[in-house]
Amino acid sequence: MKSFDRVKSTLISIRKSIKRFPITVALSTVLTVLLIYMNESHLTGDDREILEKINLVVGLGIPLSLCIGLLIERFFGKKKIISILLYSIGAGILILYYFVFIKDYRMVSMSRYLATMLFLILASLYIPRIGKKNDYEYYVMDIWSSFALTFVYSFVLYFGIVAIFFTIDQLFDANIKGEFYYYMFLIVSLIFAVSLFLSKLPSVDEEYHMIEYTKSLKILLVYIVIPLLTVYTAILYVYFGKILLTKEWPRGLVSHLVLWYSTLSVGVIFLITPILEENKAAKLFKVLFPKIILPVLFMMFMSIYQRIAQYGITENRYYVVVLGLWVLGIMLYFSFKKPLRNIVIPISLSFIIFNSVYGPISSFAISKFSQNKRIESLLDRNNMLSNGEIIRNSEIALEDKREISNIISYFHSNHKLKDIKVLPKDFDLDKMETVMGFKYEPYYSFPYEQNRYFYYGTHNAEDAVDIKGYDYYIHMNSWNENKREVAGLILQYDRLRNALIISKDDRIILEQDMVEFVRDIYEKQEAKVPDENKNMMNYEDMSYGVAVRSDIDNIDIKFIFNEVNGRVDANNNIIIESIDFILLISNK
Repeated sequence: MKSFDRVKSTLISIRKSIKRFPITVALSTVLTVLLIYMNESHLTGDDREILEKINLVVGLGIPLSLCIGLLIERFFGKKKIISILLYSIGAGILILYYFVFIKDYRMVSMSRYLATMLFLILASLYIPRIGKKNDYEYYVMDIWSSFALTFVYSFVLYFGIVAIFFTIDQLFDANIKGEFYYYMFLIVSLIFAVSLFLSKLPSVDEEYHMIEYTKSLKILLVYIVIPLLTVYTAILYVYFGKILLTKEWPRGLVSHLVLWYSTLSVGVIFLITPILEENKAAKLFKVLFPKIILPVLFMMFMSIYQRIAQYGITENRYYVVVLGLWVLGIMLYFSFKKPLRNIVIPISLSFIIFNSVYGPISSFAISKFSQNKRIESLLDRNNMLSNGEIIRNSEIALEDKREISNIISYFHSNHKLKDIKVLPKDFDLDKMETVMGFKYEPYYSFPYEQNRYFYYGTHNAEDAVDIKGYDYYIHMNSWNENKREVAGLILQYDRLRNALIISKDDRIILEQDMVEFVRDIYEKQEAKVPDENKNMMNYEDMSYGVAVRSDIDNIDIKFIFNEVNGRVDANNNIIIESIDFILLISNK
């Protein structure tokens, strides 16, 4: 009977959610039907594209209608005229979105769609609590608890249904199509799960007086997460000290390591706010951490500045900077505002997200402006601009050719070539040599700040190797660091330093940096006109001789490379991934 009562209670709750948010439940049901229809109809071409865009808009309508429903509950009660007006405005927004913002499935449209979805989800977290001063943290935890419970229920229901029908299919040869399982997933996730979650959403009038903080969450945050964040901060400070000593500012990965850790810290301080007065460790963390993290954030901004100064602003860098500024602002708020009103966190984040994808200072607008300035500067530096017109020049440096190609590749992948102001209106990639004087040869397509990878091998690998004049032939590679002994010489490859170390009688007689050879190979090949055999070379072009001369040593060594692969980073440093080579030794 208890199981029956639970099922009955769940169904009653779902019925209440339908009554409370009828538009939201209706849209999730419509989306389910449309997705099933699209899969069954096997539409192609323009018809399928139209239906896909409709599905995207209907999907966006689910959180939008929820926000409108919560807004009506919070401020307008049961005023039907206002409800009709607000839902009509919502419908108008969705229609406008369909015709204006979903033009294709490229980076701009999809980034904007995801950001809009995230904005609406965040808005649904704070709309019901606007104007209420207390207990916002408990409200968010209540929603999270409802989400977790909905996930468990939906997971169990779906896999229970799958198990039943899979068993029927196997035992009775029912020949149940694979699409059935996909359709059941849509029904469970978009109808059952959405309805159940909405049924468990707290009322806008919900109060959280005399609520006891979850003991397990308190232990997790105070005794596990906070110590881990403290240790992580100490590591970053040690690294910061290293930077000050070496005077080499960080690049690349450091920005992301700091950014996600600091964003997580905002969430931790949000969650421990209700226990600040009763827990000394939590209070100490809240008081000290927002101030201690400021130098670390400064290090992060210097790191991303290095990338922006070198490559300009792209959408990814824009998001890093904006999210970093938001974290900085929240940390300053934590440092000086008493008491905290943590509803500021989702409100500020949602509007920053919205501003990042819409308007004149969005990530797209700023990135296009920055990259236009970069290509204009490169062309001007190489005397390729005159009164806004491009002058062909095939004699510019290879690095500048590729940088120009990279910028064009960025616009081609993420925006439109027409967005490059200095290019002719009818420009396309096939006209690159006609317009610029050199071929379109970017390091990579997207994102253009990634490493340049290379591979070189010998196309006569099966030919005999001339060993005349040498006494020993040794085959070696970079992934084997075992010591080899040849004629009293100890050979060992050091992967950490990318060096071949040769020693004799406990003294090093040669420590050959392999990067020197690989860089020479790379530069010789990259200077050539690209063709289908660019990555293949002869033994003669991949051979290097080294002589060791001293009072007691008279050794000739020849390095013959079979294969070389690696990458070149943003500072043009060669990073060897692996090498395979032959070592010829003459010990005279």
